[in-house]
Amino acid sequence: MKIQIKLDQVRDQNVKQMKELNAAIFPVKYQDKFYRDCTACGDVTQLAYYNDILIGAIACRLEKKENGKAKLYIMTLGVLAPYRDLGVGTYLLQHSLRVASEDPNIEEAYLHVQTNNDGAIRFYDKHGFAITEMIPNYYKRIDPPDCYILHKSLR
Repeated sequence: MKIQIKLDQVRDQNVKQMKELNAAIFPVKYQDKFYRDCTACGDVTQLAYYNDILIGAIACRLEKKENGKAKLYIMTLGVLAPYRDLGVGTYLLQHSLRVASEDPNIEEAYLHVQTNNDGAIRFYDKHGFAITEMIPNYYKRIDPPDCYILHKSLR
């Protein structure tokens, strides 16, 4: 990584910072349930700080599978524009995947990506994710509304 960052879990004391970061990065406003999921997920959801400034975050939640195991859903991964291409997103993703893979009950990771987000698709492909499905009209307030599901096995 090209800069030194410090990771921290999402807690009640810093969730407001995460809300401000997400408002600056993403085209949608996340509801309170999103942030409750973030604080409940432990070490897989992380904030990235550079010189005590929040510059990025990965937000994940665990979902139960029918077989009693779990899968990691990556809700968001974002880095402020001036800090992109410095390895911050890779560091956040690798951290969450490592933590998830250390839990024998978590078998896979997946996420949704807007079909025109070529940069994100390339990023996740580079990290072993593959497109497994396309869902038309997944998004309600952004264009295009279609998304891909990207999947990675952790076993």
